[in-house]
Parts: sequence; C-alpha cells; structure tokens
Amino acid sequence: MIRLRRAAAMPSAPSVSPAVTRLRRIRRTMTLLFAATTAACLVVLATVAVRIDSESRRSGLDHEVDSRAVGLSRAVWFDDGALHLEPLREDELARSAEVLAVLEVAPGGSPSVWNVVPARSALPQEDWLDHMWRSVLEEQETIVLSAPSEKGERLRWAAAPVWDGDRIGAAVLVGTASARSEHDHDLLVRWLALGCTALVGCAAAVGHLLSGRAMRPALGQQEQFLAEAAHELRTPLATLRLVVERDGSSAETLRLVDRLSRLVTGLLTRARTEAGTQRVELVPLRLDQLVETTVEELPDHEDVTVSAEPVVVLGDPDLLAQAVRNLVENAQRHGGPPGSPVEITVTPGLITVRDHGTGIPLADRERVFTRGVTGRPRTPWERTAASWTATVSGRATAWRTDAASETYSVPKADAVPKEGAVPKAGAIRESSAVPGTGAGPRTGASPETGASPGTGAGLAIVRWVAGLHHGSVRLADAPGGGLLAELGLPRYVAAPTSSSSSH
Repeated sequence: MIRLRRAAAMPSAPSVSPAVTRLRRIRRTMTLLFAATTAACLVVLATVAVRIDSESRRSGLDHEVDSRAVGLSRAVWFDDGALHLEPLREDELARSAEVLAVLEVAPGGSPSVWNVVPARSALPQEDWLDHMWRSVLEEQETIVLSAPSEKGERLRWAAAPVWDGDRIGAAVLVGTASARSEHDHDLLVRWLALGCTALVGCAAAVGHLLSGRAMRPALGQQEQFLAEAAHELRTPLATLRLVVERDGSSAETLRLVDRLSRLVTGLLTRARTEAGTQRVELVPLRLDQLVETTVEELPDHEDVTVSAEPVVVLGDPDLLAQAVRNLVENAQRHGGPPGSPVEITVTPGLITVRDHGTGIPLADRERVFTRGVTGRPRTPWERTAASWTATVSGRATAWRTDAASETYSVPKADAVPKEGAVPKAGAIRESSAVPGTGAGPRTGASPETGASPGTGAGLAIVRWVAGLHHGSVRLADAPGGGLLAELGLPRYVAAPTSSSSSH
C-alpha cells in the first residue's frame, strides 16, 4: 500500500489547452491587425494634416509679409534721386511691422540700411542683405525667403522693390518671426500624435472585444457537438455491454467492450481539452500499475515485457494510458519483423519503450512527432514476405537494405489522417524514409506502392499528452540496436503533513 500525503506545492494542471492557446493567439493577431490597420490609416491622415497645416502656415506668413512689404513700397518714392521715407512714420503697416528696414543702393555701391525697426540686430547679416538685394534685382518683383537675424532668430522675409524711374533704387524689407507659427504647428503635431495613440488603443480594445464575441459562438457550437457525440457514443456502448453480460459472452468480449468505452472516453476528453472546453485534472496515480494494465489490454501483448518500479506521478489516467498505448503499438507495428520483442521499463519519472528495429535517422526524429507524417501499416502479404526474408537471409542487414529503398507518404495539411487511419494511395510521396516509433523497416514493401512506416497522429498525441503533464518525449538509439522512445513525467512529491490518504 502506497501512502500519499497531501502535497504542499504540487504541479498544477495547465491553465489553458493548446486549442485555447491557438484561439487566443488568433484573437491577439486579429486585435493587432485591427489596431495596425487603424494606426496605418490614422498615420496617413495625420501626415496629410501635418503637411497641410505646415503649408498653410507658411503660406499665411508669406502672404502677410508680402502684402505688408508691397504696401509699404508704394508709400515711399524717389524725387530727383532722393528717397523719401517720411510716410513710413505715419503708416499703420509700418507701425505694426515686427521688423522693418529700407535698403537703398547707389549705382555701383552696396546697400545702405534706413529706418530700421526695432533694431539693427533684428536684421540679417550683411551677406544675407546682399543676397536679398541681388534677388530683388534679378526677379524685378517682391521676393520671399527665410533668413536668420543677427541674434539667431529664424524669420520670414519679404523684399519689395522701390522704383526710381526705370531702375530699382531701393527695397522695403519686412520680416516676421516664424517661432510662434512653428510652436502652434508643433502643438498640433503633439495633439495629433496623442489623439492617434488614443484612437489606436480604442481600436485595439474594440477589435479584441469583437473578435472574442465572434469566437464565442464557435466554441459553444463545438462544445454542443462534443456533448451530443459523447451521448450518442456512450449510449450504444452501455447497451452493448448489457447485451454481452446478459448473453454470457466471454471475458475477452467484455474486455474489448470496456476498452472501446475507454477509447471513446479518451477521444472525447482529448477533443474537449484541445477545444478548451475542459481542463485536464491531474491526480496522483501509480504509473507502473497504469502501464501494466494498459499493456494487458493490448490485443497482441504476448511479446511485450514490462519491468516496472513503483512510481507515483500526477497525471490523467486516460490520457497517459493512450500515450503508452500509442508508443507500444507503434513499436509493435514498426519495430522489426512480426513478433519482435518490445521491452517497457518504468522508472521514477520515465517510461521507456524499446524495439529492435533499425532506428530513425537523427535528422528525422523531431519530424516524426508532427501530425501528418504517416504511412500505411504492413499488409499480411508484406508481413509474410518480411518473415520469409528474415528466415532465408538469416541476417539483420536485409532489413536495412529494404529500409533504404522505402519512401514515406506525407498527406496534405488539410487532409491529416485521424489516429490509426491509413493515408490514401494518392498521398504525396517523398524519397527519404522516416520510420515511425520503433522505426523498424517494413521488409517486403514493394517499390510500386511506396509502402513505408509512419506515425500518423500517434506520436503527435504522445507529445501533446507529455506537454499537458509538464513532461517530454524523445527518441534515442538503444544500446545494441533498436530505438528507445522515452516519455518523461515529473514525479509526484508529497509534503510531510499529518493528513494522508491511500491510493
């Protein structure tokens, strides 16, 4: 009798199933796509708005300085070569100008600066003044440009020509600071960035809510289907058991009925777990007893030997039994000629299944755990041919020779076979042999049919069960030949406490 104490900190069951994880990943992806699409649209709109605002503000500044410079250029005039600036003292445009100056140039000389408002330091340096004057002479009309003042302040300038007969004798220079406009533009950009960020966050929240509501009916319909399937499958099984017991059938018949019932229960449990409608409940159990019971229920267990130590783990008995059954059946099917021995060893935290086949190449040992890597089982003719070849040749190399010529079939992604299903003859065939669990070659497989060993969903289910139990599964070479399939499970560690229970 094994005494189990209540654990102080036992491993907890996975909070979510792989199916729920996939649904959540899809939901997150939809949320991100919704938010990214909204963000892209908002970025485009914000960029357009920023460009329009920038151009509008620049155009407004240009219009302001241009109209002021042109108006003041008409208020001054030349009289016999003398420039009269008296009207600027009374003109309202001159009084309200931020920066005002008049450039006058004698023929062949450099420009002189008159009537500077507010101070000379507000004007550009000499090289900029020369550049403005040359631009006015070249364009023969008002020019607008940006230039820094002597203090380093950035201003927008307009220079309007003043005509002295048929030549330009002076130019009215008007400037306005662009800092205020740039400050308002920067403020608009910051508000747009803040508003777009808030809108993207709202869009992500709405997308997350809508995607969740869209998936909820699908989950409900799936759970309803599974519940109806469970009822429809269990009812005839219960009726069948009653009929078998009433007719006094053999114990073997009752055992097969019980096994079929457990198989249906396991499949429904796995379907509900993958769908996320049911959580796996891990309970303390004797791993060695579970393995022995599972092997005894196999139809061909005469060649299977079990060497087990008393081991207690935390797990789901139905799922662990299915994983053990898949490992053993794959070893029997692909681990050498018919009747080849299969050894099972149960040690603390580890189940090891050994066959006597030729093994699997290292490059393919992870691939065989993928759903869809499959092949068809041997036909009776192939088994007979395999046995005859092994008997006549007397050498194990015959198995390797045949294995080298085998191919395996990989069905399309939308046609993954169910557990134990045989892929269709039209499945896509590849040239490299990837044996299944045990990886024993199928001697006698004809090149025409492309027969090859495979795993179907068997090893994929084993890895899925191992993941649910916080364990692992791997394939390794066995000493002296053959393949080892190792299913590792964390041991159940009981904490010392006064309360106890027996299992």
